[in-house]
Amino acid sequence: MGLLPPEILEIIVTDSSNFLGSVIAASTRLGIGYADRMLAGVSQRQFARFAIAGNTVIESNHPCFILGHLSLYAPRVVSELGGDCSGIEPTEEFVRHFSKDARCVDDPDGNIYPSMEQVVETFRQGHAAALQTLQQTPDAVFQQPNPNERMQEKFPTIGAMHAFYLGGHFMLHIGQFSAWRRAMGLGAA
Repeated sequence: MGLLPPEILEIIVTDSSNFLGSVIAASTRLGIGYADRMLAGVSQRQFARFAIAGNTVIESNHPCFILGHLSLYAPRVVSELGGDCSGIEPTEEFVRHFSKDARCVDDPDGNIYPSMEQVVETFRQGHAAALQTLQQTPDAVFQQPNPNERMQEKFPTIGAMHAFYLGGHFMLHIGQFSAWRRAMGLGAA
């Protein structure tokens, strides 16, 4: 008996020119599903707030920062795979608030960050475009050298970089979201 079900083997055999994109897309879909589950029960008022456990404020990324930050990577993936990211380019406001160099802050009055609706919609649109691009990109593109010189040593190819962006990096932040939910009393999602 094989390790893969026949329907998966058929996909691999019939579309082997796009195997890497479909592998990364499978992980991305799972992450997006987790993000949707994490959002269940989160209110606009809570979205950009640090969690509080007892009398202790937990200065860790809140959902607004997490989804805003992740939304910056989908356009990068689309662009580096040769896709059109004109409809999903991050605004200057998003870059300022959510870049890798930005610091997550508590927003009790809801006047620092973009609205929950805007952040969630930007996250969803960007990742939908990334999924579509992944599924249309030939393996040869993923095998090209990583154009991000700073990250080349860790991730030598475009495929390795984007597998990280949409896999490990993505799930690291969804884990923060999960911990935030529990600290906020929302429980597991």
